[in-house]
Amino acid sequence: MKNSVVVFQDEVHFMAQTTVTRAWAPVGSAPKIKSLPGRDKISFSGFVVPKTGQLFMDKPDRFNYETVIASIRSFLSAYEPGEGTRIFLIMDNAGWHKKAKRLIKENVDGKYDDINRFVTFVYMPPYSPDLNPIEQVWRKTRREATHNRYFKNKAELESKLDTYYAKFSAPNQELSSLCSFNYESQKAA
Repeated sequence: MKNSVVVFQDEVHFMAQTTVTRAWAPVGSAPKIKSLPGRDKISFSGFVVPKTGQLFMDKPDRFNYETVIASIRSFLSAYEPGEGTRIFLIMDNAGWHKKAKRLIKENVDGKYDDINRFVTFVYMPPYSPDLNPIEQVWRKTRREATHNRYFKNKAELESKLDTYYAKFSAPNQELSSLCSFNYESQKAA
């Protein structure tokens, strides 16, 4: 299709507790790392457009079919697809995704006309999160923004993540190259 856009979606939790990776320590010793007690976390529902590198984030309280539908609507509002644009939304097979997709497809009483107008759902194979490029965004976030860092509270973590993700809301080459594969350049090699 001429006016088609591929978009990948996924959810993630970031814990306020300190996570340690790749730390230097003398042989035989265990480093003592300051960490926030408890299980405070920030939840995100993310949408990445590999062609442009744009990242759209929503912060639901929890993950269920209602928050999936609300996140899709939030994405459509922020992305503003033009008339005639078809978005191929690729999601994994989480239970809440399946129910949201089913309800949107059934579209009882035209409740989801706004979504069906632009979105076609594409199903990923079961148990294949490695096929979803947005997983690379979560890895990059952990490496650059959350691992090996102490956050005094949940609000500090949320502020750090909001600032980090803000730089990817506009088209950018960094996420575009991270989340896409250029088949044409591979043919020439």
